[in-house]
Amino acid sequence: MTYCIYHIPGRKIGVTNNPQERITNQQGYEEHEYEILEMSDDISYISRKEIELQKKYGYKVDTTPYEDLIFNNHKNKNYKKEMNINVTEQTTTFPYPVNKLKGHLMDAVGMRWETPHGLFSLSTHSVQWIMNNVKVSSFRENRSYIYNKSMARYYSLDPMRSIAPPCAHPALNDNPKPCGPQCDCEQRDQHDFEYIMFDKVRSWANERGLYDKGDAKTQYLKLMEEAGELGRALLKDDRTEQEDAIGDMVVVLVNLAELINIPIEQCVESAYSVISKRTGKMVNGTFVKDEK
Repeated sequence: MTYCIYHIPGRKIGVTNNPQERITNQQGYEEHEYEILEMSDDISYISRKEIELQKKYGYKVDTTPYEDLIFNNHKNKNYKKEMNINVTEQTTTFPYPVNKLKGHLMDAVGMRWETPHGLFSLSTHSVQWIMNNVKVSSFRENRSYIYNKSMARYYSLDPMRSIAPPCAHPALNDNPKPCGPQCDCEQRDQHDFEYIMFDKVRSWANERGLYDKGDAKTQYLKLMEEAGELGRALLKDDRTEQEDAIGDMVVVLVNLAELINIPIEQCVESAYSVISKRTGKMVNGTFVKDEK
C-alpha cells in the first residue's frame, strides 16, 4: 500500500492512501488545490516525515503519529494480528512453517520487536526479505526463523525499510539504543537523505506493474541502451543529457536489482566494502588497483 503526504497550502499537511477519497471527496479540495510532498509504502517513514514537515511548514503537529493511529484503528477492528515470536541473540523464530508464513507476516505488518541488533518491524519490504531468507527450524518443521544479524546488516544502509540500527548519537554511545523517529542524530538525518530516492523509484515501478510483469533481461538491455545515451552525451559534452542518462541508468539498475531480489542498497554496500579496502594509483585517467 502506498501512503502519500499531502499539503493543502495554508491549511494542513496530512497522510492518506487514497488522495481522491480523502482530499477531494471528503475535504472538498480539487487536484490543483493541493500537492503531494512524499510517497512511500513504508508507513513508519511516512509517519515520521509527516511530523517533520508539519513542523517545517509551521502547521499544527499531530499528537499521534499516523502509523500509531492506523495501528490502533486496525487493532480496534480486529484487523491487526501479532505473532508470538521467539527472539534470541542470533535468531527470530516465527510460529509458522515457511509455506504458511507470508500470509501471517502480511497480517502483522506494522508489528515491531527488539533484537540485540536493532529494532525490527514488518513492512512490505521486510516481509519480502524474510521470505527470501527464512529457514526451516531444525527442531520443529512448523516453525521458521531468520538470523537477526543478517537482517540488520541487509538493511543497515536503509532504515526506511523498517530496520532501526543502534543510534550513533554521541550522547548515547554508552548505552546504544535503536535510532527512532524522534532521534535528532546525524545518522538518522543522513540515512533519511541517502536512500529515499531508491524507495521512490521502487514505488513508482511497483505502481506500474514493473515488478509483476517485468523481466531482468529486458532491464539489462534497457541499461545498455541508456549507457549508449550516456556515451553520446559525453562525446557531445552535453551536461543536461549526461545528467539525464546517468539518472536513467540508476533507475534501471534499481529496478533490475529488485527483479532479481537483490535490492540496490545491498549491491552498493557490497561493492563499497570491497573497493574501500583497495589501494592503487591513477594511470591515464583510470584507477588501477595494486596487484596482490
